Amino acid sequence: MALIKSISGIRGTIGGQAGEALTPVDVVKFAAAFGTWVLQTTGNNTIIVGRDARLSGDMVNKLVCATLQGLGINVVDLGLSTTPTVEMAVPDYKAGGGIILTASHNPKQWNALKLLNQKGEFISDAEGKLVLELADKEAFEFAQVNDLGRYQRDDEALQKHIDTILALPIVDVNAIKEKDFSVAIDCVNSSGGIAIPMLLEALGVHKVEKLFCEPDGNFPHNPEPLPENLREIARVIEKGKFDLGIVVDPDVDRLALINEDGSMFGEEYTLVAVADYVLKNQVGNTVSNLSSTRALRDVTEKAGGNYFAAAVGEVNVVNMMKAENAIIGGEGNGGIIYPELHYGRDALVGIALFLTHLAKSGMSMTRLRASYPNYYISKNKIELTPEVDVDQVLVQMQERYAKQPINTIDGVKIEFDKEWVHLRKSNTEPIIRIYAESESNATAEHLANKIIADIKEIISTKA
Repeated sequence: MALIKSISGIRGTIGGQAGEALTPVDVVKFAAAFGTWVLQTTGNNTIIVGRDARLSGDMVNKLVCATLQGLGINVVDLGLSTTPTVEMAVPDYKAGGGIILTASHNPKQWNALKLLNQKGEFISDAEGKLVLELADKEAFEFAQVNDLGRYQRDDEALQKHIDTILALPIVDVNAIKEKDFSVAIDCVNSSGGIAIPMLLEALGVHKVEKLFCEPDGNFPHNPEPLPENLREIARVIEKGKFDLGIVVDPDVDRLALINEDGSMFGEEYTLVAVADYVLKNQVGNTVSNLSSTRALRDVTEKAGGNYFAAAVGEVNVVNMMKAENAIIGGEGNGGIIYPELHYGRDALVGIALFLTHLAKSGMSMTRLRASYPNYYISKNKIELTPEVDVDQVLVQMQERYAKQPINTIDGVKIEFDKEWVHLRKSNTEPIIRIYAESESNATAEHLANKIIADIKEIISTKA
């Protein structure tokens, strides 16, 4: 059993003892802490709640909503929803914050409370620490009986979200309709099974093969949209006559695409392709995190814009996008952030923008993918003994490669012309994660192995 408290919320496995897993006691405690923080910092007594379809969702939802009401907070419950829909609903309601009940790509035994500020964006590091402090101290006071909060349902928020996407000038519904795309979708039996068919219907895509679209929380495979978890939809596409495949994670903030031949478009290239389309309509800046592909930088600079790299984490990407006035950004895990709509990863707007791009390009998926610079990322980690000073190892790696361009806003990223390696330490265990990118798998692996050898040499020298 596991319970992980972090600045972005609380997540854990269902069942077990309080304080050691995500039990009802822990759900109530953390919901009360967040509700108290919202009241203290905003004076606003409305909070939006939405959830994905995982098995524990209904139970956790009832606990959270009742706890907030007990604090005197009015709850707007979106029910089965998506993370981006909740993010958009917070400012729409002028609420004090939002709670998304989802463990994202974690397996079905996990759930989580993810926390939004009054802008509908994930709370900051400093704000998260305040919420954790309130929870630890149990510093909350519940309302008297005459002051309990009200509860209301909103079953129209998802439709409003879709309508707002359709109204974007850059989304061309007619171009998509004219192509009469045939699409296979995998929604991992979560809320995407509701949202994606609704969106495709609105975009004029009527030939849809639905895989795992029953929102009952029984995930048919590991819900993280990685190639090794998408074999079934790939086989369906191989055998059929589909233009593409669309896959989302349980809370619909990550988007993976599959080519017409069943091969993977590549989660790193979801953002690259969408950014390419946005940049064709407006020259501007882009942002992704330090561990995302260089291809976004190439596409951005080719279009006349500037690319900026942020520390890993959605809140860091959003902050950098605001600072650099980026017109598109996101993360290499298939997360699209289009600020014209809102500052949050959103697979729904990603689908609408990508289908418009594909329709207007006149290309097949494989041809479109081949039009972008080709890079490969090797993902590795090195486990260290507890006595190793990980921070000192990273400092020495920085010194060893001092002649190369280095970024230290999040670990150490070292650039070698069009290759790079990014070293990040784990916050919970003595591990260094090592991501390396190059123009071939072999050279990316070679670069990663060279860095791993350097780290081992530094450690052995210290011993």
